[in-house]
Amino acid sequence: MRVYPAHATDFYKTGHIRQYPAGTSFVYSNLTCRSDRLARLLPDFDHKVVSFGIQGVCKWLLRDTWNREFFQRPKAEVMERYSRRMDSSLGKGAVDVGHIAALHDLGYLPILVKALPEGSRVNIRVPLFTIQNTIPEFYWLSNYLETQLSAELWKPSTTATVAYEYRRLLERHAHETGAPPEFVDWQGHDFSPRGMSGIHDSAQSGAGHLLSFLGTDSIHSIDYLEDYYGAAGTFVGGSVPATEHSVMCMGGMDDEFETFRRLIEDVYPSGIVSIVSDTWDFWGVVGHEGFAERLKDKILARRPDAMGMAKTVFRPDSGDPVRIICGYHYADVPSLDAGAIASARQAGHDAVRHQGRYYAIDGNDPVLLTENEAKGSLECLHDIFGGTVTPKGYKVLHERVGLIYGDSITLERAQAILAGLKAKGFASCNMVFGIGSFTYQYCTRDTFGSAVKATYGVVEGVGRPLFKDPKTDGGTKKSAKGLLRVEKEGDDFVLHEMQTPEQEKTGALRPVFRDGKIENEETLATIRRRLRGEAV
Repeated sequence: MRVYPAHATDFYKTGHIRQYPAGTSFVYSNLTCRSDRLARLLPDFDHKVVSFGIQGVCKWLLRDTWNREFFQRPKAEVMERYSRRMDSSLGKGAVDVGHIAALHDLGYLPILVKALPEGSRVNIRVPLFTIQNTIPEFYWLSNYLETQLSAELWKPSTTATVAYEYRRLLERHAHETGAPPEFVDWQGHDFSPRGMSGIHDSAQSGAGHLLSFLGTDSIHSIDYLEDYYGAAGTFVGGSVPATEHSVMCMGGMDDEFETFRRLIEDVYPSGIVSIVSDTWDFWGVVGHEGFAERLKDKILARRPDAMGMAKTVFRPDSGDPVRIICGYHYADVPSLDAGAIASARQAGHDAVRHQGRYYAIDGNDPVLLTENEAKGSLECLHDIFGGTVTPKGYKVLHERVGLIYGDSITLERAQAILAGLKAKGFASCNMVFGIGSFTYQYCTRDTFGSAVKATYGVVEGVGRPLFKDPKTDGGTKKSAKGLLRVEKEGDDFVLHEMQTPEQEKTGALRPVFRDGKIENEETLATIRRRLRGEAV
C-alpha cells in the first residue's frame, strides 16, 4: 500500500486549521504514557516504559515518506489527490486546501521533534517526545501529525517494554538457579510476525523485541534496524532451522519416526534443529521408549557446527504449557488415603506416586496420570539423556537436546513454567520461550495509555498554557501544562511543567527531527547498552 502522508490523519483534523483562534502561530504537543493499569506485567513492575521507535519513524515516515510521496511529487498531482479525497468524503469545498499547497511549496516539514534517548526507561506520565512547529504559519501541522505518529510509535515502545520484562524475569531465574546469564540473550525468541497487523507493524514491533533479545524469526525486523538504527555490522538477531506442522504432516503419521530420523541425521547432521513434536503424539516423541529415546545415539552423534552447536530441540505446541514442560511436582506416598493426600498437598505437591502409578491431586479425588504426563517433557528428556548440574545445584539437560515452547506464552505463563522448573530442581536455561503475537499483539495503545496532547500555544504573540483535566475522569487523562522540560534525576525521569522558553530548551529531551533532517542519531548498539544500564 502506498502511503500518502498528507492523508495519514483523521478526517476531523483536516478542519482544525480553521478552528484554532485567529492569530495562532505556535502549537506544542507531547506524547506521554499516562497509565499502566491495563498492562499485564510482572507484580514488581516499576512503572517505567522503554522509549523506542522515534528515530525510526522520523526517518522512514517524516523524512523518507513525506519526501517521496509529497514534496517530491508534482504539486498538481498532490493537490488533485488531496482535494478529491476531501471533497468526496467531507463535501465539496468543506476543507480549504491552501495550507497543503503552501506546505508543498515550502519543501519540507517545518517541525521540531525532541525525544528522550531511546532505550531509556521512562516513568509513567513523563513525555517520551514533544513536537512543535518551527514556522508560525504552519502551527496547524503539530497536531495534524498526531494520528500518524501515535499509530506508529505506541507499539514499538510497548513491545520494547514487554520484552524488557521478559528479560528481567529470565535474568532473575538464571541468577536463582545458576544458569549461564549469557543464555538469556537467546531465551526469548520472537515468534510473532504472522500474528501482527501487517508486515510494517511486525518489523517495528519485532525491533522492540530485539533491544532485549537476539532470538527472532522476524527477518524484516533486522532489516528495519539496519536501515534506521545503524545496525549494519552489529549482530542484530538470529534463528535456527525449524520445522512446522506441514513438514511433519507431509511425512505421514505412520512414518513419523522416519521424519524425525531424516531431519536429525540426514538433513541437519550438525548445528541446531528445532522439530515441532506434537503433530500427533507428543509423549510418543519425548516419553519412555519414544522417538527421542530410540534416536538417542544419533542425536548424541550429531556434529557441532562452526559455532560449536549440535542440539536437537523438541517443540511442543499445544496443551497446558506448564504441565507439558514441567509435569507435576509429585511425591511418593504409602497409600492414597485422605491423610496421605493432605500431607502431600501441604508439602506443595500437586501429584503423588503410589505403587508405580501417578495421580494428580489438584481436585477432590486423585486422577490417574501416565508417567510421561506426571514427569513432563523436561524430566522425560533428562531421564533419557541425563545432563549436568549448575553451581547452585540445579539440573541442566544434556547439551545435545533442548526444549522450546511458543504457543500463547505470556509473562504469567513464563513465570509459572520457570517456577515449575525450579520446584523440580531444573535450571531456567532448560527452556526457550517463543514469544508470539499473543503477547505482542494482545496489547493496545491503552496498555500504557499512550496519547499525544497539546500543552502550549501562542495566539497573537502571547503564550497560552494548555491542559485538560476532565472532572468525569479519575485523573488518568489529566495532561501536563505549558512548555515542558524533563530531567534525569537518579534512576528516574522527572517532568517539569510551566517552563519558560529558555528552560524548555534544556533537559533530557533532545532534538531528533528538525525541518526535514535527523539530529542526534543513535545506533542499535548504543540503545541496547542504555537499556541494560551500561555506559553509553
